Amino acid sequence: MNIFRCHCGNTVYFENTRCLSCTRELGFLPDQMLQAALEPAGTGTWQAYTTEGDAGRYRKCGNYADENVCNWMVPVEEKEKFCEACRLNKVIPNLSRPGNREKWLNVEREKRRLLYELKHLNLPFSSKKEDPGKGLAFAFLEDSQTESEFADTAGDTGRVFTGHANGLITINILEADDVAREAMRQRMNEASRTLLGHFRHEIGHYYWDRVIEAGGRHAEFRARFGDERLDYKTALSNYYNSGPPADWRKHYVSAYASAHPWEDWAECWGHYLQIRDALETAHALEFIDALPSDFDHLTVLWTRISTGVNLMNRSMGLRDAYPFVLTDAVQDKIHYIHDLITEVGGRRQ
Repeated sequence: MNIFRCHCGNTVYFENTRCLSCTRELGFLPDQMLQAALEPAGTGTWQAYTTEGDAGRYRKCGNYADENVCNWMVPVEEKEKFCEACRLNKVIPNLSRPGNREKWLNVEREKRRLLYELKHLNLPFSSKKEDPGKGLAFAFLEDSQTESEFADTAGDTGRVFTGHANGLITINILEADDVAREAMRQRMNEASRTLLGHFRHEIGHYYWDRVIEAGGRHAEFRARFGDERLDYKTALSNYYNSGPPADWRKHYVSAYASAHPWEDWAECWGHYLQIRDALETAHALEFIDALPSDFDHLTVLWTRISTGVNLMNRSMGLRDAYPFVLTDAVQDKIHYIHDLITEVGGRRQ
């Protein structure tokens, strides 16, 4: 993630809505990928200013102006009420339920970070309205039951299952509750579980459809991840009933990746996005000189940065931020994803 500067020169960040130096309101301009200082321009419009000067006239996204859960802007010439990110929402939480507004705020924040990553990598996505076949949409739902725990596995009546189907990514909003999510992490014996991690994983399934399935890349996919024609429901049932194979650490980035080739792909895709984003942040903070295009150099840098972050966390009495080992087999899979993203991003579909 890049670090931004207000028109006044003060450092500001992706989620900020006001500059603490000049006190101007801020808005993110998705068409320019920049944070901008805002000056009222009448009739609900705002003049945007970046460090380069006048950046044009915009309106606040409806979820910024009315709900304060977004900080993205809409170019004034567009007729849409919502920004590029919020137009992807199919279902939002019931805001009359206590605590749901806070959960929705957290969910929207991580969704926008995901979409920033996709735009930064020049990966194709569109709304269901624009493209019913290949479009992307989000549903943020809650369990119909009142228990504080939730599950991703099938068979729990009334539960919302985080997942992807035909471009629709569903997120159980309890993932935005730190206590509930940590309880589930321990219950599932996972090394890490984050809300942003769910978004990165599920978008991997979306791009499997767009890049592997639509691109006819099945043979090269199967050579690395296995045969996705293996019955999915049976494979997941076997995983939840019996657990991963004893030697899973040699071949998979996580235990869950061993459940089915689709999950292996999505886990590796999510890790690649995490690695890229973290290294881009390290570059913005001047911890590293540049973000290399060469995958081998990228993994060397990531090993150094992630080890340092883990050691810093231990110094502060916290768990490792990146408790994973990238074996040669895992690196080969992530390298393949790196090459695919480079190719697809270079010829935006």
